[in-house]
Amino acid sequence: MSDDTHTLRSGGLTTTIKAYGAELCSLRDATTEFVWQAGPEWLRHAPLLFPIVGRLAKDELRHRGKTYRMTQHGFARDSRFAWTERGESRCALVLEDSETTRALYPFAFRLTATYTLDSAGLDLTLTIANTGKETLPASIGGHPAFNWPLQPGLAKESYSLTFTSAESSPVRRLDGGLLRVATEPSPVKGAVLPLSESLFTDDAVIFDRIESNAVRYAAPTGPWLKMSWRGFRELGVWSKPSGAPFLCIEPWRGYASPAGFDGEFSDKPGLMHIAPGAEEQLSFRIEVGSS
Repeated sequence: MSDDTHTLRSGGLTTTIKAYGAELCSLRDATTEFVWQAGPEWLRHAPLLFPIVGRLAKDELRHRGKTYRMTQHGFARDSRFAWTERGESRCALVLEDSETTRALYPFAFRLTATYTLDSAGLDLTLTIANTGKETLPASIGGHPAFNWPLQPGLAKESYSLTFTSAESSPVRRLDGGLLRVATEPSPVKGAVLPLSESLFTDDAVIFDRIESNAVRYAAPTGPWLKMSWRGFRELGVWSKPSGAPFLCIEPWRGYASPAGFDGEFSDKPGLMHIAPGAEEQLSFRIEVGSS
């Protein structure tokens, strides 16, 4: 058993998790790999975003008169987590504050990622505990990338995202990694978002007023997946603006700093504020199949 990775099995599904970043790097059945395999277009699979989602202005976090360097999506994705459980169909990993993290983010925390596999799909539960004596301001998000197309030979435009509710609210876009103040009309037609590379020429599509709690990613035939979430309030959908064979479906609790905001980190819009001794728990589930 490698200390770097752990593989779960249930029914006909297998999934592999890395200690580095507590990152999901494979979810497959007998015929299909659903997770993007970190090709040259993007060298990650499914990073965890913590303690921020997106960027801060100038990559700077301001707290009580001090400035800390905090780069896009935070440090969890580049940190090694410790295994706390390694079973046949379930594993758990933890990241706690340290001298290294406090130089970037001056707060005490414990982040636990628990993966549970069953015969239909994979659950990820994220628990953020405030182990300090002051309020913990934080965001967290998933960033799983899935192969696009899921079935080789199918056109990328054959795929769509189908939400559980109509998504007519305006969406947000980014400018230099920061959230544009102006909104844009939703590209969703009723509950269906047709997918094409041109959708991402202006970077990610950000649903900051999402009504749905699940979305199905599929073509008319072949492999499909459904992602559902609890506790997350926003959703990002992204692929490389230049085109790439993956699609990211990203449940978020928080988002990039709005353009023009450069204040105290705890005043940043979209954050959780976790009281000392309290915790927040969020989860998402990826179900897979074929039609």
